Amino acid sequence: MAAIPRKALADVRQIAARRTAPIVLELDLTVDPIEGVPTDPITLALARRRTTLRDVVEGLRYATEDPRVSIVVAHIAACGMPLARIQEIRAAIAAFRAAGGTAIAYADTFGEFGGGTAPYYLACAFDEIWLAPPGDCGLTGLGMEAPFLRGALDRLGISVEIGQRYEYKNAVNTLVERDFTPAHLEAVSRIIESSSDQIVAGIAEGRGLSTDRVRRLIDLGPLAGSVALDTGLVDRLGYRDEVYAAARERVTRGPSAGFGGDGEGAGREDARRGSGAEPVLMYASAYRRSAERREKFPALRVAALAAGGPAAFFFREVPDDRDGSRPDGAGEAHLHPDEAAGSGTSALAPSVTAPHRDPKKSVIALIHGTGPVVLGHGAPGPFSGPVLAAEATAAAFRSAARDPAVAAAVFRVSSPGGSYVASDLVRREAERFRASGRPLIVSMGDVAASGGYFVALASDAIVANPGTLTGSIGVFAGKQVISGLLDKVGVGFGAVAEGEHALMMSPRRPFTPGEREKLEEFLDRVYADFVDKVAVARGLSRDQAHQLARGRVWTGADAHAHGLVDVLGGLAQAIELAWSRAGLPAGETPRVRLTPKPSVLERVRSPKSSEDRGAAASVAGSVAGSVAGSVAGSVAGSALGLLGAGPGAGFVPGWGALAPLAARLGLPSAGPLVMPPIGRIG
Repeated sequence: MAAIPRKALADVRQIAARRTAPIVLELDLTVDPIEGVPTDPITLALARRRTTLRDVVEGLRYATEDPRVSIVVAHIAACGMPLARIQEIRAAIAAFRAAGGTAIAYADTFGEFGGGTAPYYLACAFDEIWLAPPGDCGLTGLGMEAPFLRGALDRLGISVEIGQRYEYKNAVNTLVERDFTPAHLEAVSRIIESSSDQIVAGIAEGRGLSTDRVRRLIDLGPLAGSVALDTGLVDRLGYRDEVYAAARERVTRGPSAGFGGDGEGAGREDARRGSGAEPVLMYASAYRRSAERREKFPALRVAALAAGGPAAFFFREVPDDRDGSRPDGAGEAHLHPDEAAGSGTSALAPSVTAPHRDPKKSVIALIHGTGPVVLGHGAPGPFSGPVLAAEATAAAFRSAARDPAVAAAVFRVSSPGGSYVASDLVRREAERFRASGRPLIVSMGDVAASGGYFVALASDAIVANPGTLTGSIGVFAGKQVISGLLDKVGVGFGAVAEGEHALMMSPRRPFTPGEREKLEEFLDRVYADFVDKVAVARGLSRDQAHQLARGRVWTGADAHAHGLVDVLGGLAQAIELAWSRAGLPAGETPRVRLTPKPSVLERVRSPKSSEDRGAAASVAGSVAGSVAGSVAGSVAGSALGLLGAGPGAGFVPGWGALAPLAARLGLPSAGPLVMPPIGRIG
């Protein structure tokens, strides 16, 4: 009987020791971190096993202030991570190192006799780079290839009737050209040049080499691991077990142990070593959740429990003061200035709540907009990609505007664009959020172009990484004509219609002169509205905005130079800027609240109204009904397009019969405000 208490006591001591033991923070960068937050329960559950970009960035931010974390070890692989996302992680690593931490990158190979430039660029942000002995250093530079299908479509008897504004809006070139046009080649060449300059500069800085030396090594690549070691591209050759053994030894014995540390940052590491305890390995996602729990416990959780009891503690993750029941009146509804200017008396008019401006309780609302911009709720599901759905995103802004704790918001946009109407609806809701007296900062992810740039126009400031793809201020629309293909396979159609343009989007015939005129009117109207709103938002003349528009895609660095972006940086910089613009204390770490963050109950029940917080997370329709919101389309939608039935027959809502082919080529199907397909850069 005495053995049981002794064992239990030993277990308690072991748990206590682990809570104070030093931590070796692990980053799994062998797969591309998830951007944004899945909305449907199945995808959300599956995503918990995937590292998110916020896990990495926020985990490193917490680690800079945690005396237990002195070492970060990242396993890096060629996973197709976009350049801007790499830069986001590099910035977080740089902040961790600036605080005195040590960061080690390990790769099995930087491309197995293939391109590994992007992952190597990421690794150069770390203090040391380890490479497995059989691995290669595939530092081969950047390149991009684009398919041109005009010849193949001609043979199949398919023509494409599309209009575009203007020459750089080259998404349609894949189908209507046989090679690069001068404008297309100019735009893509500049993107590759700008991206390459950023990568070369980052490698040169990280490895202590000149840019000319880096360019010469790129031309010699790919290099064997031993050659990479001799040329100073990597620091050590070793397997994973050797990397982790050296990291543990460094933590337990000091900075001079393990892999030849020079003693830099010794004071910080000495302070962070536990009293002989074995270092604990912890993934960034687990560490971030643990750090957030420590940050909230005990005061916030006890307060939440006391306010609403155990049921509220389970069902309400965010305090809800919409009903005006707060004794200080902070929950009292106020008419939006737009409503006050008009009648202002409608019971259905959206309301806002003034921020309480208490620096100890204020938070920054983080709203994600990921994927093509679509109307409605988008009906995302586990078999379709994420979408920036207008209804859900608008509801998130309304929810943030009614939360008195929200002092400002950061709108994280990672979208190639899509629906013109949906983009403008989101822009309008962002504008209304700002009218509530709160700053709004847009943080651009790896891409925020066309409609993705449109939604950013209502912000106080736009923050983008140098490698972000943005701009693409332009429009295109049209349809595919498959009459030649149908004739070849012997398929005939009869048609009956009332109305001059009833069959305007039919894929069985080209546009009539009158229909072509309607298309041109649509393109002119959308482009003019887009450019006018850009000019007003960015303080440009219309002619200046037009010269920067014309459908051209820019890197974040070039967009910043031309005034389309305000600040170069990532999500962390956007949050700090929002905190500052809200007038909150400069010495405090910004508190971030994911918006919406609905409770378990709100995720499963139907929202009571479009003003309900649950509306921002609701999923309308089924997965099968999400053809318009899915880049890939569906077989059912393709069949409808071939038969000329349903909305899939037109280009604007989808590619109809060509949806599977368009998806495989990376062509967008969400709407006329979509960035041209750039192709994989690497």
